[in-house]
Amino acid sequence: MAITYMTKDGYKKKMEEIAYLESVERPKISRAIGEARDKGDLSENSEYDAAKEAQGMLEMKIAQLKDLVANARIIDDSTLNNEEVQILNKVKIKNVSNGMNMEYTIVADSEADLKEKKIGSSTPIAQGLLGHKLGEIVEIKVPAGLMKFEIVEISF
Repeated sequence: MAITYMTKDGYKKKMEEIAYLESVERPKISRAIGEARDKGDLSENSEYDAAKEAQGMLEMKIAQLKDLVANARIIDDSTLNNEEVQILNKVKIKNVSNGMNMEYTIVADSEADLKEKKIGSSTPIAQGLLGHKLGEIVEIKVPAGLMKFEIVEISF
């Protein structure tokens, strides 16, 4: 599995999610399986089948989260600067063709959330901005074609 970059906060949230799934959801599914098993014939028991399937999905999710945190690298925000675009920077960009301004924070893919204007570092826009400096015009290949953006501001 690939290395995932996370903030301390993002890592903490994933660890809390694992703890919740293991301490609350896992026992809940075990109880559901037990209750369904007590109802008799398992060959025609759809409740039992559904509970076993839910258990499989839960265990898969727990395993995926554990892999994610096992391969996580915590980003030390004290080493960040705003000389050039880096992960965890907030970047204000201007679409050169229409003058429209956009602002994104570049985060680890596991922490991306478009509603909060947080884009994953592997997205085309983030990839096109990373390493570039204030005032530079970058060409970024997006699904709609090639677009030019000017880097207007870099902050934390």
